[in-house]
Amino acid sequence: MTETQQDLIAFEKLAQMRESFLKEIGKVVIGQQDILEHLLIALLSQGHSLLVGVPGLAKTLIIKTLSDVLDLSFKRIQFTPDLMPSDITGTELIDVDVNTGERSFRFYKGPVFANIVLADEINRTPPKTQSALLEAMQEHKVTAGGKTYDLDEPFFVLATQNPIEQEGTYPLPEAQLDRFMFNLNIEYPSKSEEISIVRGTTSTSQSKSNSVITKSDMTSFQDLIRRVPCSDNVVEYAVNLSASTRPNSELAPDFIRKSVDWGAGPRASQYLVLGAKAKAALDGRPSPNISDVKSLAGPILRHRVLPNFNAEAEGLKVENIIDQLIDHLND
Repeated sequence: MTETQQDLIAFEKLAQMRESFLKEIGKVVIGQQDILEHLLIALLSQGHSLLVGVPGLAKTLIIKTLSDVLDLSFKRIQFTPDLMPSDITGTELIDVDVNTGERSFRFYKGPVFANIVLADEINRTPPKTQSALLEAMQEHKVTAGGKTYDLDEPFFVLATQNPIEQEGTYPLPEAQLDRFMFNLNIEYPSKSEEISIVRGTTSTSQSKSNSVITKSDMTSFQDLIRRVPCSDNVVEYAVNLSASTRPNSELAPDFIRKSVDWGAGPRASQYLVLGAKAKAALDGRPSPNISDVKSLAGPILRHRVLPNFNAEAEGLKVENIIDQLIDHLND
């Protein structure tokens, strides 16, 4: 069997996995279909996601159920002001050999050594601790005591933030925000969804999801996404979109120069193409198109574009600027 035939079979399996994934996770999580689709795209693209929403919108439940459905190891880190970097990565302790009495240092792995890591309320811990995740998120490695340890694959950080109650919080530095593929805003459920939530959580019957994919399958799907062909015009559009957000770029329109202080870097272009590949594959299409890039522009760019005072004075949000930029590129 040729590699192309194997890939075609893998595409069919991926489409089946998507249906099973949404069906199983839907047993526990009501609504939030768009968020679930984006999380699956991020996982296939080997990217991390930041979920922003007020308390009680099932951010933690979504992530825990995701790990159950995908049969991946899961660890939760509750970020607090007194959390230390070693509480995340692990620490070295003195170990005593019971037979010889010899003492030596032994590294005890922290909660970051899991397939899915939930960084809950990540903006409630100081930058020193936040930065402990940087190497892990980018390199998939942890350095402690002069030694480097590889993390389990696939490795996926899902962080949550509360947009209200900003007192006593530490905003994520731009370097760490850029490590997240998606910035996903979780909205309130609709009336019908909320009725289903209340009925399901106030009765004795509790739904439970089943695992639908193995760790090895997920790793092979991630490799498959990298092999999806992407036409030059789609890559060029993704690069033009990212470059146009930079005020000092020759591609930037006048409203970007006026309303934006900082734009997106090359990592945004990479994620736009990877995300488009994953979206096309999940939809059963052999190659992504420009519409796929457009549909992912909001969650990929919103935390990478920094509006200035002029935008604030005119009541322009970053989402308005991104929509305006897409319209400009369509002209």
